[in-house]
Amino acid sequence: MAVETTPLLGENEFALARRLIAQYAGIKLSDHKRYMVHNRLTRRLRARGLQSFAEYLQLVQSEPSGEREAFVNALTTNLTAFFREPHHFELLHSRALLHRQRERRPMRVWCSACATGEEAWSIAMTLREAACPGEVLATDIDTEALEAARAGLYPLERTSALAPERLRCGLLRGTGANSGWASVRPELHAMAQFMQFNLQSPQWPAMEPFDAIFCRNVAIYFDRDAQAKLLERFATSLRPHGLLAVGHAESFPATHRAFRACGRTAYEYVPG
Repeated sequence: MAVETTPLLGENEFALARRLIAQYAGIKLSDHKRYMVHNRLTRRLRARGLQSFAEYLQLVQSEPSGEREAFVNALTTNLTAFFREPHHFELLHSRALLHRQRERRPMRVWCSACATGEEAWSIAMTLREAACPGEVLATDIDTEALEAARAGLYPLERTSALAPERLRCGLLRGTGANSGWASVRPELHAMAQFMQFNLQSPQWPAMEPFDAIFCRNVAIYFDRDAQAKLLERFATSLRPHGLLAVGHAESFPATHRAFRACGRTAYEYVPG
């Protein structure tokens, strides 16, 4: 009986994969990510019926193949959860209360790396809990994760950390064939817009300024020059005194003259 063998990801192929993901998505993979790249790209080899990583990476670089998007999706990390790093949502809630009192427009929040959507829906829930009219733009480079985010449908175990009242107000439990699943309520869907977006794209579309931007556990994969460029862009995308929330291991906004700390891994944009 024939045994299917998995090709090895050689040093040259790993180096090329690292260059391509940096070129396409701005993601800088370290040397110790070779095993992860091997495992994730092996699935793409099998899906394409190819026998070597060299052949596959040649396909990725062939524009008509359509494989570039799948390659980026495969190497994008989408670790997320509802209300992950809760201190940011507590800060957003307090700001939403003030916004509701002072402004006559919806509070605009950009979830700039929404993955499968739990972060974006947590933002929408926070704004509703503060009774603050809001608009949430949720973007990600990974098109498959973005489709899951847009659907807003999750296994119940993914919602187990939510308090019962928050679960009741934010999601609907499935019944019958949908038993074991929960879907985001229509009123939250009405607040959110989803869009494929590469933070390292040479050009950003024109967007109305935001009151808060969540960019958590993303820039850690960028080099310092890319982080500096991203901060400049965020500065032009935020309203004065807008909030920038970053990941628990990130402090790069502290390097920019226009951002000052306003909480744990949270920064306020103060122009001038």
